[in-house]
Amino acid sequence: MTPDIRRLTPERAGEVLAAIAGVRALVIGDLMLDEYLQGSVDRISPEAPVPVVHVDREWWALGGAANVAANVAALGASCEVVGVVGDDAGGQRLTDALASLGARTSGVVAAPGRPTTVKTRVMARSQQVVRYDREEARDVRPEVEAALIEAIRREAAGCQVLILEDYNKGVLTSAVIRAVLQVGHEMDIPTVVDPKRLRFFEYGGVTLFKPNAKELADALGEHLDPDDPEWMERTRVRLDCRTLLLTLGERGVALVSEGGRFLRIPAVARAVYDVSGAGDTVVAVAAVALAAGADEFEAAILANHAAALEVQKAGVATVSPDEILTQTRTFLSRGDS
Repeated sequence: MTPDIRRLTPERAGEVLAAIAGVRALVIGDLMLDEYLQGSVDRISPEAPVPVVHVDREWWALGGAANVAANVAALGASCEVVGVVGDDAGGQRLTDALASLGARTSGVVAAPGRPTTVKTRVMARSQQVVRYDREEARDVRPEVEAALIEAIRREAAGCQVLILEDYNKGVLTSAVIRAVLQVGHEMDIPTVVDPKRLRFFEYGGVTLFKPNAKELADALGEHLDPDDPEWMERTRVRLDCRTLLLTLGERGVALVSEGGRFLRIPAVARAVYDVSGAGDTVVAVAAVALAAGADEFEAAILANHAAALEVQKAGVATVSPDEILTQTRTFLSRGDS
């Protein structure tokens, strides 16, 4: 049986979004800091054939798992964070930014000798000239891994959902993944994963698995057929997850849950400004909606509407419950899905 996408009424959407305020989420994964240097270009360097950017503006934003935490906080939920930063200025800036959002950072481990992941983008007006990354992507050392597992078990108490955000930067080791899934099973709460390629098949038993199309195609080594319910169900079984939520960019999302219950949701964005961070928004909204009592189909529909809002904003952005509810009402009143 295929669920009816239109069964999510504005009233039900409002109930779920209101209930999110009572949710406490634990976000575990690769914390990143995005640095932006913006200015103007009016000459080429005499030292090399490259533009000289006269920087007149600098700002910072949360990235990776930190951006998922920012999205969770923007939705009105409480948020605990477990991850790794360096014992450096970037790590302090990142934890301060999380704390300013109301997120709990006692589970953030400072790893000596390991830099905070910082991605610096140099912009000439609105055009990116260059990006340079400062990071260590190897798995964290055993003592840091042990500290992360201890923090997960401590911080999970009282949480209603566990979110794993993997950017293959060394935090979500095999042992850390197993610990999160075990805690979720012991506490009988949903686990939600936004995966990357390195340990794609190590999340067996997860509640909701949310890859994008490229990630899934690379992992499977085959062409995708997200419009075929049988193919989606075979893939879900292969990944050993209760629900597979596949994001397809401008094509929307496809979802299949246990028993082959399938839902294809078209994209609702009318204009796309910047897709940065859209996946973080989807996983955050889907996770806290599940924790607030939504079923997987309701959670996916709300997440799809949230993504439509996020991509219409510049840069990595968050969305509010009021924005999502307005978007849902608008598209239902137009007869859209």
